[in-house]
Amino acid sequence: MIVPSGSGNLIRNTTYKVVLPFYLYAGIAYLAATVVLLFSTPVFTGHYFHPQIAAITHIMALGWGTMIILGAGHQLVPVLIEGKLFSNTLAYLSFVTAGAGIPLLVYSFYIFNMGWLAQTGAILINAAVLSFLVNIWVSTARSKADSVHAVFVFTATLWLFITTLIGVFLVYNFTRNILPENSLYYLSLHAHIGIVGWFLLLVIGVASRLIPMFLISKYSHPKTLWIIYYLINAGLLAFIIIFFYGFSPALYLMPVAAIAAALVLFARYCYRAYKQRIRKQTDEQVKISLLAVLMMLLPILFLVVVITLLLVATNTRLVLAYGFSVFFGWLTAIVLGMTFKTLPFIVWNKVYHDKAGLGKTPNPKDLFSSRLFTVMGITYLAGFGLFIAGILLANALLLRTAALLLLLTAIFYNKNVIKVLTHKPQPL
Repeated sequence: MIVPSGSGNLIRNTTYKVVLPFYLYAGIAYLAATVVLLFSTPVFTGHYFHPQIAAITHIMALGWGTMIILGAGHQLVPVLIEGKLFSNTLAYLSFVTAGAGIPLLVYSFYIFNMGWLAQTGAILINAAVLSFLVNIWVSTARSKADSVHAVFVFTATLWLFITTLIGVFLVYNFTRNILPENSLYYLSLHAHIGIVGWFLLLVIGVASRLIPMFLISKYSHPKTLWIIYYLINAGLLAFIIIFFYGFSPALYLMPVAAIAAALVLFARYCYRAYKQRIRKQTDEQVKISLLAVLMMLLPILFLVVVITLLLVATNTRLVLAYGFSVFFGWLTAIVLGMTFKTLPFIVWNKVYHDKAGLGKTPNPKDLFSSRLFTVMGITYLAGFGLFIAGILLANALLLRTAALLLLLTAIFYNKNVIKVLTHKPQPL
């Protein structure tokens, strides 16, 4: 097997003991989210602000997306900066505090009690993010490499800290009225700083490095990435200014246009990397990740429609579809694809690093089931598409069927992850 350039760094710089717990936690969180989704489908025919929807959203945003990104980040940042991770202790601390805080916050949303339990959970999550931020900051500062990808990751983490800090204020505002408006008023601010500043910026920063690497493509164009970086951050800052100064909702189309332009440039970047790939056969994991790049445009399309309709009246179905397409759409597609491109390398190195060259060893791709991965991809795409249709049509049968398919997706995903994590060395 040809190992992509840089994959050695991918599996050497940070101990697997730091990274693997995040992957396992994220898989369990994804499974939990789909279970709650299956038993909460009726609420997706009503208003978008509902305790069960808030709980599912935070499982997906924090337990699924953020936890796996934090885990992968500890492994990938050393690759991006061509240096070492500053502190394994901070990495462990981020896992423990986030792992304890997320269920406290999610449960509080589910029963809609924003008392001490929710407040404790929010503070613990902030401690986790701060630990990760300091780790990334010091690691990057100590590195001599000048990497646009590392700038993406650090800036995204800074936006994440702002997101979770706002979240703390919103949790306390439910009971103490410390903000000028009620917490629901700030919901779109909190959500979009997280979606755009954290997830979108980080996914593009990491994917623009990993996709060419896994495609074995020599394509690189830092200037394009810098343009994307400035477009996304300018769009987000414009959104915040418009939000606080109460300008006409029509002006929100300006930041949306900036971010849409960034996504088009990123899609073009990935396309050029794909066209200039050395290995012509592309595996299924990368195909799903490339599909996720295209799916980034779906939330933008929903957002344009939502903003347009806001000029007349709010369409709750479109708002729900928009949120669902973000967390269960492109973000989940990215994670599903990249998990089985990064995790097998990490486990392979753990098991066979000292045995390499002594005899025949399996390829990293042999550590998981390709057939199960394909079935997972089919159930995921079918479940996601049907659930979006169910939201837009307010059809209970479609929603329940789709939720069941997404639950199967999570089961298949976890089964494959456990298969990788429990891999035993084969006789040489």
